[in-house]
Amino acid sequence: MRVLMIYCHPRPDSFAAALRDAARRALEAKGHEVELRDLYAEGFNPALTAEERGRYHAVTDNLAGVEDHVASLQRADALLLVHPTWWYGMPAMLKGWFDRVWAPGVAFRLGDGAITPLLTHIRRIGVITTYGSPRWLLWYIGHPDRKLVNRGIRRLCAKDCRTDWYTLTRMDHRSRDECAAFLARVEREMARW
Repeated sequence: MRVLMIYCHPRPDSFAAALRDAARRALEAKGHEVELRDLYAEGFNPALTAEERGRYHAVTDNLAGVEDHVASLQRADALLLVHPTWWYGMPAMLKGWFDRVWAPGVAFRLGDGAITPLLTHIRRIGVITTYGSPRWLLWYIGHPDRKLVNRGIRRLCAKDCRTDWYTLTRMDHRSRDECAAFLARVEREMARW
């Protein structure tokens, strides 16, 4: 598969970076082609300007400045998101990537009140993330991040698009051994893709 890996963390020495590297290593060892987009390293601008929002529904004009990201997305068979979860959701940089790149004419087409998916070549979505919260709290608030991916983002992909979640909760209270075990689990799971 051609896997588009979107990595989003501001620090190059983060645990998220170790997860990114482990996932990439396992996917490539399995024979998959991995295209890594590191949003912070690239200096991706997640904010829509007033002008950009004004042309949001003007298909093709709405891609100015993000054409290379759109091309990456259109080449992909699978999408892998590697990021921390902050305030029960993806980092603002990553949310802005969806706002700017998953635009009309790229991810969907609007018409007669219906949304037609356009990323039907994406058959798998994976999310590798960490939470500061305990698992019970995520359950209590209803897993807003999973709802966004499973009910919104996946809807724009292939009908049978599979989603896989690899999560470590209570990140701030984990021992080195627990982090190492999660890192090894991620590598094993990516080797099964």
